[in-house]
Amino acid sequence: MIRNTEQFQHNTYDLLVIGGGINGASIAHLAACRGMKVALVEKGDFASGTSSKSTKLIHGGIRYLENLEFDLVYESLRERSIQLQTAPHLVKPLEFVIPVYQGDRRPLWMMRLGVFLYDRLAGKYRIQRHKKLSVQEVCNLEPGINPQGLKGGVMYYDAQMDDARLCLENVLSAAEYGAHVANYVEVLSFIKENGRAVGVKAHDLLGDESFEIRARKIICAAGPWTNELLRIDHPYAKKKVRTTKGIHIVYKGKITQHALLITSKSDKRIFFVIPWMGNSLIGTTDTNYIGDPDDVRVEPADVDYLIAEAKRIFPGLDFGPDKIVATFAGLRPLTRKGGSPTKVSRKHLFHKSVSGIVFVVGGKYTTYRKIAEDCLDKIAKAAYRPPFRLYGGGTIRENPHVVAEHYGLEVPVIRELMEKYGTRYQDVLKLVESDPHGHEKLSEDPPVMMAQVVYSVKVEMARTVQDVVERRLGLCYCPAVPEKCFKTIDEYIQRISEE
Repeated sequence: MIRNTEQFQHNTYDLLVIGGGINGASIAHLAACRGMKVALVEKGDFASGTSSKSTKLIHGGIRYLENLEFDLVYESLRERSIQLQTAPHLVKPLEFVIPVYQGDRRPLWMMRLGVFLYDRLAGKYRIQRHKKLSVQEVCNLEPGINPQGLKGGVMYYDAQMDDARLCLENVLSAAEYGAHVANYVEVLSFIKENGRAVGVKAHDLLGDESFEIRARKIICAAGPWTNELLRIDHPYAKKKVRTTKGIHIVYKGKITQHALLITSKSDKRIFFVIPWMGNSLIGTTDTNYIGDPDDVRVEPADVDYLIAEAKRIFPGLDFGPDKIVATFAGLRPLTRKGGSPTKVSRKHLFHKSVSGIVFVVGGKYTTYRKIAEDCLDKIAKAAYRPPFRLYGGGTIRENPHVVAEHYGLEVPVIRELMEKYGTRYQDVLKLVESDPHGHEKLSEDPPVMMAQVVYSVKVEMARTVQDVVERRLGLCYCPAVPEKCFKTIDEYIQRISEE
């Protein structure tokens, strides 16, 4: 896909979507496939905010059961099923073990009741049936777990995702249906006629030029930046979004064989330890945040909290600084209600301003498709809703061994391409054939070829080293990537930008 901001200046759109996170990307995707003329702009890179800083789960949200939000859990479980079917390369079933200790806020009977209700709510959308686990069974499944005070546990099933790529594929799907999309375009102000918003004044942060984008309808899906855009629309607008911060640690190597849901000792909330790209993802925190959304960061106290809790469950592990591959922080854009962060509902709602702009408020990653659908129904009921599909979605029927032999590549390389790009893996292989340097290996673990860098820039609109490393290839989670890989990516982006 070619990033072309000039196209925005010569069109009047049916819909302008502000925000290239998962909600904005999906709204643009669904609107475009319904036949609307759509523009999508994002002031950073696609998914560079909250949508790449999650716990990487597509899940019903078992903990919302204790808030009696059965409708939200059911909706999430249904959406989980849709994502498992439409994006099997990015969303995969995952086994969870919940160890329960003496003194936990949620006793064993409550956890067993919880997973029972979870499966009943899932109904036909259930992945597999939950299991009750004895103390010995928990220890057998996870040999490194602390047995002291362990009362038993349960096993249940949810799903894991690549959040950044799932968002990106919604953007690419929107573009495939004809939407005009661009990252690094910031909205400066709204254009109004007779009090109604009819467009925006925007600035291309890469090309350093300003221009107007005209549209009949405007949807703002800016997540943690929603309050800022509300104030741009009206200087005295009330805040609609409450932000809470969640941080994660990427621990070197696999701590567990399964995903673990654990009740913390210090504040009784839950956190996860999840296998992720050969390492372990530990998180998340959930604390109030009132600062600048552009300045959210991991604080030492956040890391200390997660390490202390993880060390309690796995006392034999070394949690020294050399074991921490990466840390990252993101903000949840929740509805503005009181109470503790964990008690605030993850349901979504919409606010329509006096000028006619629709603002998306709240929601959770798992329900992004439903949020997009509900949002579009607010502005125009659709007579026809095409089946939901994603850019790399569908079933891969080719045998990796046959493909590897045809292209003269190793089987693990082909498997990695299929896992990352789905049915579009062949598009990357075409670059291997057409580019004399396309087959060159930049990294062995994970296997990365030069063709993937070219694809990231020329098709997936990556514009910086960070775009490629963090959100296109996920190399930030892999400690073994050689420095020359990053240098080659930087040199290629520099060369392309000068052409």
